[in-house]
Amino acid sequence: MEIIERAIIIVSPEIIILAMVAAFLGLRLYSVLGKRTGHEQEPMRRPLDRSMPERTVPESPANEREPQPMGQDSQTVTEFNPAVETAAEDGLRRIANADRQFNPVRFLAGAKTAYDMILEAFWTGNKDDLKTLTDEDVYASFAEVIDAREERGETLENRLVRIEKAVIADAELDGKIARVTVRIDADIASVVRDRDGEMIAGSLTDAVETHDIWTFARDVRSDAPDWVLVETDEA
Repeated sequence: MEIIERAIIIVSPEIIILAMVAAFLGLRLYSVLGKRTGHEQEPMRRPLDRSMPERTVPESPANEREPQPMGQDSQTVTEFNPAVETAAEDGLRRIANADRQFNPVRFLAGAKTAYDMILEAFWTGNKDDLKTLTDEDVYASFAEVIDAREERGETLENRLVRIEKAVIADAELDGKIARVTVRIDADIASVVRDRDGEMIAGSLTDAVETHDIWTFARDVRSDAPDWVLVETDEA
């Protein structure tokens, strides 16, 4: 959007710094970035650590160690980022050669944030957020489950307690489409209530250990930085 009128505004250095920080965080949230219907596997429960915060937020990509350039002569991915499996190295190099802005460390941080955001949108029935973070097929699967849940009058009181581990398990470049698969181990507190507010499943004191495999995709020739969730599975 072009600014039609200009004005000379005198502001303090502190206000300028705060505005820059807000703009950076907004851009990262927009650009962070799958089929998941709600962690239905037989759960392995562990006591819920009350000392943990309500939500675990991944470290900002700015705090991550910068990887070396991933050109033809770059070192192996695992030398500077241990959260990458050997099977993914070649695919990550191909993606990085096609998109010089691609950074596996920042991608992984964004994938963890997207995991949190997508699950939260699914649990609360926020279809608008789901539509921006997933492709059409994954969105349709989520929306179908949400509609069925609402028809039964059920609500979820789930929360992501912590992400124990996130690893890039696979990566490929198919033409202009980059696909990166992330294996995520997490603890989730899960409660289902009926239309009267009575608990019908889950526990308020136990966290469920979950193991997900999510695949994100992006057109490397696109100016848009967005990765979207295109497939989900359980490990």
